[in-house]
Amino acid sequence: MAIWLTKDSKVIVQGMTGSEGSKHTRRMLAAGTHVVGGVNPRKAGQTVDFDGTALPVFGGVAAAMRETGADVTVIFVPPAFSKAAVIEAVDAEIPLAVVITEGIPVHDTAAFWAYNKAKGGKTRIIGPNCPGIASPGASNAGIIPADITGAGRIGLVSKSGTLTYQMMYELRDIGFSTCVGIGGDPVIGTTHIDALAAFQDDPETDAIVMIGEIGGDAEERAADFIKANVTKPVVGYIAGFTAPPGKTMGHAGAIISGSSGTAEAKKAALEAAGVKVGKTPSETARLMRSLF
Repeated sequence: MAIWLTKDSKVIVQGMTGSEGSKHTRRMLAAGTHVVGGVNPRKAGQTVDFDGTALPVFGGVAAAMRETGADVTVIFVPPAFSKAAVIEAVDAEIPLAVVITEGIPVHDTAAFWAYNKAKGGKTRIIGPNCPGIASPGASNAGIIPADITGAGRIGLVSKSGTLTYQMMYELRDIGFSTCVGIGGDPVIGTTHIDALAAFQDDPETDAIVMIGEIGGDAEERAADFIKANVTKPVVGYIAGFTAPPGKTMGHAGAIISGSSGTAEAKKAALEAAGVKVGKTPSETARLMRSLF
């Protein structure tokens, strides 16, 4: 069992013929992902060979869905064209859009997120500026390494790409149901709360790791949600305990306002909700390990 991405998911890649898109399409195929085609309006009708697997290129998301039954798109489109790519995916009502692209202007993200909501929110958007989503042993949509962990019963939701990978590796012997990298931009689609709710409802997920970072109040809001709605054990880590006070760090979303948004404030909020919080990623992994 997994959330949002399963062995039956059919994946298309917007930007498959570009350098990043083609590189990671090859990686996704090697991981066992059921990639069924790509999208590039200028190369519609062509096919691209990936080590013996020939994938068709379609002129648009709607055409790709109609011809292949795709229900997931992974977007590797350059920042200037990403808003149009996401809006196209939303118009096609594809259930899941994973936006890997880094550097999308915040107003563009806000615009395509508002557009999705206005259209009824039929497309789940993960990202932008994220590593994607992986259900080990089943499917991998994005840039998460496929060989660093196995299938298991931990759910992982993380703002940080590299910390996602570290946590997957540290708990590789226990394994994961699904790992979701939501990205650290100020405006994102899927949130910690969305993933927590899905993991809570997933019968094959027994415990949850939540990785946040300094800045904003997403983790405090997640703590309130956990207290009210999550019965499964949750272990957390907040990146930025050693960040100098008053200094903006890392992602554009990591902006601290007064005492709110600091690692200590987020840790206190999570612990008040019953979440065990590690001071380092390795300590967080040990806290999770103690539950199994």
